[in-house]
Amino acid sequence: MFRIRIAFTVLTLVLSSVVASAGRKPNVLLICVDDLRPELACFGKSYIKSPNIDKLAASGRPFFSHYVQAPTCGASRYTLLTGRYGGSSNGALFARARELAKDPNSVPPSMPAWFRQHGYTTVSVGKVSHHPGGRGGRDWNDTDTPEMPNSWDRHLLPAGPWQHPRGWMHGLAHGEIRKNAKDMGVMQAAEGPDQNYPDGYMLREALKQMDLLGRDKDNPFFLAVGILRPHLPFGAPAKYLEPYKNAKLPTIAHPHRPSGKTTWHGSGEFMKYNRWGRNPNTDAAFAIEVRKHYAACVTYADAMVGKLIEKLEFIGAKENTIILLWGDHGWHLGEHSIWGKHALFEESLHSPLIIHHPGIKQAGKPTTSMVETLDIFPTLCELAGLKKPEHAQGVSLVPILKNPNAPGHDAFAYRRNARTVRTSTHRLIAHKDGYSELYDHRTNAGETNNIAGENPALVKELRAKIAVRLD
Repeated sequence: MFRIRIAFTVLTLVLSSVVASAGRKPNVLLICVDDLRPELACFGKSYIKSPNIDKLAASGRPFFSHYVQAPTCGASRYTLLTGRYGGSSNGALFARARELAKDPNSVPPSMPAWFRQHGYTTVSVGKVSHHPGGRGGRDWNDTDTPEMPNSWDRHLLPAGPWQHPRGWMHGLAHGEIRKNAKDMGVMQAAEGPDQNYPDGYMLREALKQMDLLGRDKDNPFFLAVGILRPHLPFGAPAKYLEPYKNAKLPTIAHPHRPSGKTTWHGSGEFMKYNRWGRNPNTDAAFAIEVRKHYAACVTYADAMVGKLIEKLEFIGAKENTIILLWGDHGWHLGEHSIWGKHALFEESLHSPLIIHHPGIKQAGKPTTSMVETLDIFPTLCELAGLKKPEHAQGVSLVPILKNPNAPGHDAFAYRRNARTVRTSTHRLIAHKDGYSELYDHRTNAGETNNIAGENPALVKELRAKIAVRLD
């Protein structure tokens, strides 16, 4: 009889938990990965070791044709976190904060603010907005200069041995921070645990916050975790480089600098680091070495993803949590002779997106339907059962989550002096001075053969599309 009573009590507790979960809005775990191109096994790069992200993709929907709004961290994250097109600089969210300070009614709520207004506890850990921890000032720790006012219940970045968020953002092993970039190695693989590098240290806080959020049985959570790597400098624990030491990497597609006027740039962010007198554009062995260190950083970031999902399972929240993994933009690894982002080429704007949600149909089946970062805000609202805010400019991706063959739409992006549209067949880059680049993605030439002069009607049509969408 005693055993029967225990079994009945356990069953009652389980059923109560299920009922409570069924009546509660789903949690959101948003994972932002910096400078992550679609360099993952689940996106077709079989030499990359990304088992945890691959597992997430197998239980969710990988979006093979996801494009960001800007090839730089701050502007891309602006769109993610506001659901709107915005400025093209890394200071886009700070500019929004200044407008908010002048007139709170003139600026619509951000995505975390919207969820917060609808009963969610919102927490950010790591690099989610451009400044890890969300503050300005010389060392990015000035509490009087918030990057996203009224958005987060907690906006956190424990800098640890890296002294402050600016140091963490450009840190290497054992608390080394960037003072003069030319004195810091562009890549590194130091022996030791994950916590020797910034992401490993940050992750401890993210797991702590997940524990705290999991104990709150009254309110759902919106937890955003920003993983720094593979952002420069390419530093990760040595164990993550080990699988690549003897790996054979695919050749670089279209490795030469394009002729004529293009969106090309000189990889200033990369080249300012200490490269020991070597240039990957002229030194093939060094290029391979750089790419292997980038791959090691991807595998390190993948380990962080695995630990986040493992914790989510441990606290019993995974079955009622939407998980969204997003790369803030792409990154050139020698294509067009570029080592960086900041261009409007495919490699800068194409990034991974994976969405997992409870009850997803055809789990693991990828979609090639074209989508934008702009679409994430309305998608999360619909999945969470919240009304889509009128100011959000994207469209919900729920139809594609239900059916991977559902249609997508053109993708738009911008930088300081040009704008672009990517269709299913072409990319047009429209410079502000009237010059155009037009590339046909149905050909092997890709974005190396500018056919604008041969197709004036298509150039005019696509320029009109850009004007309608972005003006």
